[in-house]
Amino acid sequence: MPRYALKIEFDGTTFVGWQSQAVGLSVQQVIEAAAAPLNRGEAPTATAAGRTDAGVHAEAMVVDLMLAADLPPERVREAINARTNPHPVVALAAARVADDWSARFACTGRAYRYRIMNRSARPALEAGRLWHVKRRLDADGMHAAAQGLLGRHDFSAFRAAACQAKSPLRTLDRLDVARIGEEVVVTAEARSFLHHQVRNMVGTLVEVGMGRRGLDWPRRVLEGRDRTRAGQTAPPEGLVFVTARYDPEPDWT
Repeated sequence: MPRYALKIEFDGTTFVGWQSQAVGLSVQQVIEAAAAPLNRGEAPTATAAGRTDAGVHAEAMVVDLMLAADLPPERVREAINARTNPHPVVALAAARVADDWSARFACTGRAYRYRIMNRSARPALEAGRLWHVKRRLDADGMHAAAQGLLGRHDFSAFRAAACQAKSPLRTLDRLDVARIGEEVVVTAEARSFLHHQVRNMVGTLVEVGMGRRGLDWPRRVLEGRDRTRAGQTAPPEGLVFVTARYDPEPDWT
């Protein structure tokens, strides 16, 4: 049975997250149901590079699954897309991969983007795709504060209570903050992240951007390893899984 990798785009607004839950529809369920006709009617197990929460979106989430049908990758992509409709889930590309390849464990880097609409008027066209913060944010100050979080650290202060990772140690490779017109955009890159790590870092940096905390505060929170001393968990709708990196990359079609 051949294994395929899929590059998936989805709007997470209506889903309970990537992973299947006892109640509610997940992105995983939609993909597995769409792939079932290619697997003798049985839904295959789809594994993703990241487990996004309810309301979080993805531009290029990578998923792997094994199918009974031996088809060219483009045929698999087209078949999946024909059956995910009308759900907001689309396979952008597909590739054949080795039988032991894993979208999760083969991933060498993950990138997220968090968008904040920073104006007095609430968003209309972008509602559900960003966090609306009325108070003017100092994006430059947020960026300067963010640089104190780079490197390998114990990120317990930015970890969700429900996080199942065995270790809180992570290496944060990039945490940039920039103003683009009325938006403040946070970009985070690492090999892997803890549950809610990006959203908790964003909530903490917003405290700096509002002038409530100094530039050194996020670093002191990090060193304190106490989640209760950090900022709020930023809402899920502003977060987008941007990309998963592999070496070598699958031969996408």
